[in-house]
Amino acid sequence: MPLINETHQANLQSWLPSAQPTGIDFPIQNLPFASFKRKDNGRATCGVAIGDQIIDLSILSTKDLLSGLALEAAKAASSHQLNALMALGTAYWSALRLALSRALRSDASALVQAQLAECLVAQSQVEYALPAQIGDYTDFYTSVHHATNIGKLFRPDNPLLPNYKWVPIGYHGRASSIGVSGQSFVRPKGQIMPPGATEPIFGASKRLDIELELGIFVGAGNALGQPIAMTQAEDHVFGICLLNDWSARDLQAWEYQPLGPFLAKNFASTISPWVVTLEALAPYRVAFNRPESDPQPMAYLDSAHNREQGAFDIQLQVNYLTPQMKQSGLAASTICQTSYQHAYWTIAQMVTHHTVNGCNLQAGDLLGSGTLSGPTLDQAGALIELTAGGKNPITLANGETRTFLEDGDTIILKAWCEKSGAARIGFGECVGTVLPAK
Repeated sequence: MPLINETHQANLQSWLPSAQPTGIDFPIQNLPFASFKRKDNGRATCGVAIGDQIIDLSILSTKDLLSGLALEAAKAASSHQLNALMALGTAYWSALRLALSRALRSDASALVQAQLAECLVAQSQVEYALPAQIGDYTDFYTSVHHATNIGKLFRPDNPLLPNYKWVPIGYHGRASSIGVSGQSFVRPKGQIMPPGATEPIFGASKRLDIELELGIFVGAGNALGQPIAMTQAEDHVFGICLLNDWSARDLQAWEYQPLGPFLAKNFASTISPWVVTLEALAPYRVAFNRPESDPQPMAYLDSAHNREQGAFDIQLQVNYLTPQMKQSGLAASTICQTSYQHAYWTIAQMVTHHTVNGCNLQAGDLLGSGTLSGPTLDQAGALIELTAGGKNPITLANGETRTFLEDGDTIILKAWCEKSGAARIGFGECVGTVLPAK
């Protein structure tokens, strides 16, 4: 299936007025998916964003607008979450996307416009839920810059361990505590070993941190014992959302020896409600490059397609909003901006490596990219990097300083793709707030 098709044309216009303004996240070229419910109706369903509206797929599936695979896809998405649609596979997702694109275009007939208008609900009138029932969550470690920055803090003479450039590192995380944007969570507690102490103490984390990540939703799964090859890996990916994998660094420093994260990570992770499909991101594919001096991917982690266009230029931003800023009516302060194209491992490599031992992925499983720091410090996606482990506080736009998160602080992640000759598309927001420990 060609990566670029008629749905990507930059000059496409919609008959919906709110889908026209320059710089919006959800033009006709995007069409991301979410689970939502009307504020005056407790029934959850799935929808597609266009402008400031949502197409209610449960209503659309009853209209005489779709047929074939597109109709089957819409019916699968008429449930309260997207798992059934995700499981159908790329042909169904693409057929629904194409049908929606054509029905939303400015040259659609008056009858089509009228029928589709009956399926619209304003985004301002809904609440969001998790896009899918997440069975399993695996968090990877795909930014060599983040890995190196963290390594310098703990191992100045040997910051990057030798396996990093050979194998996509990951760990199995906790799915039950993943929440959707708007999530507020209590400050976690656990064991902490204070500097110079001989015994740990128990208490609330004082070094609570953010992690700027992308979440990758698995679409069609694979059978147990059947690895997914690089050439098929992207066919098993439904789409991408934003992910903030909150981290308690002081708990982590004590507990991660000798195993991986536990209480430092399992208390909360926040994702954005909208899932942008890989198809929508096709114009923003870029070549996957490795420095020639680095080990090149093993054969099972390599393909011509991955080398030529396996990476994505997704712009990423972290914004910081304190209680004082909220009270004063000030905008959030941007503390980081970077791009996903700096990742050391691609989405296809994550999927292939995850399954190479026969592990079975399922529709709705979530893969985290790991903190996506860029090559310079102002592109660091975690406070522990931005503040050099808490030694150099950052100064926000209103003059406040922070080393780690304080109670009441809100973090807003944003992402978008933009370049000449293609329509700008966005991911919406991923918002989370820290509450005092209980």
